[in-house]
Amino acid sequence: MGGDQGHGKLVLPDYKQWKVEGTPLEFTQERLARRGLKDPWARNEAWRYMGTFAKPVTFRDVLLRGFKWGFAAFVVAVGVEYALSGPHKKSEH
Repeated sequence: MGGDQGHGKLVLPDYKQWKVEGTPLEFTQERLARRGLKDPWARNEAWRYMGTFAKPVTFRDVLLRGFKWGFAAFVVAVGVEYALSGPHKKSEH
């Protein structure tokens, strides 16, 4: 009910910006063309091979993702624990 006041309106990119040429889908299109077929949805999958999506994910990227913020949170947590733990006594063993 109510009406759409423009909230949540999804803006989709123009489908014509994605090109099959220069992607692995081009090889698939060529193989289909030899059989007299065509994949009409190939352009919809071409975005996976272009722009920032085309950058391969390395092991280093996976391992270090979030490390900077995680280490900062660790330092803050240790600092707060040290500050709130009270005076430290030297134990005599």
